[in-house]
Amino acid sequence: MDAIIQHFRKDEQPFIETVIGWTREVEDTYSPKLTGFLDPRQQFIVESVVKGAGLSVEGFGTFASAERKRVLIYPDYFVPTEDDFQIVVFQVKYPAKFMQLEHRDILGSLMSLGIDRSKFGDIRLHEDQVQMAVASEMKDYMKANFTAIGKSKIRLELLEDAVPLLEMNEEWKEELHIISSLRLDTVVASLIKSPRQKAVALIQGDKVKVNHVIRSTQAFELNELDSLSVRGFGRFKVLSIEGRTKKDKIRLLIGKLE
Repeated sequence: MDAIIQHFRKDEQPFIETVIGWTREVEDTYSPKLTGFLDPRQQFIVESVVKGAGLSVEGFGTFASAERKRVLIYPDYFVPTEDDFQIVVFQVKYPAKFMQLEHRDILGSLMSLGIDRSKFGDIRLHEDQVQMAVASEMKDYMKANFTAIGKSKIRLELLEDAVPLLEMNEEWKEELHIISSLRLDTVVASLIKSPRQKAVALIQGDKVKVNHVIRSTQAFELNELDSLSVRGFGRFKVLSIEGRTKKDKIRLLIGKLE
């Protein structure tokens, strides 16, 4: 496992140790282990650790092209089904004539209730429709406690089978960036096509998030499958590190939300 850990960031090591614990649990009990909802970077870490241990892993988030997924770690005899991921989908009923919900409004209200981010997955919005994936063990708690967003009352209803899941309307454009390092300030400067000083100002001003967490250290190093948001400039994903050029520059494949 030490060989795996050295390829990840120091601040990711606590999560890696958790994943190693899950892996050992599956090895010891010879039964599957279900995680909470994980972001793409966490899913990548789980896959790296679990496959290194010779076990199988699969993620599922209910929605097509789901970003956040519950992950199942399992031995070779087990054949997972969608029911094994224990996810329900709620519709959020709210007074659409008087307010317009945004993703951050819903997320903020959920977090203010003290609900761990691993207990709910993607939140989909389209016009006056809102759907969200939730860990099934939270179903009753959510219905009893998630009753308002801001000052507006809401109601959760379990999605009926006849109601289609909302599709993702996001379009990502691939861009190839040639950069000198994977430092956050260097990458951000390339993404926004600005001098590094402007990128540093944005980072130090808490306007840059990596994997939904504000990063104020300009020397923070990015890696594959990291997601970034730069306030005023949009959202990006590190799709892959494509190697180096003859001048030893890094070729970085980026997804940019159109």
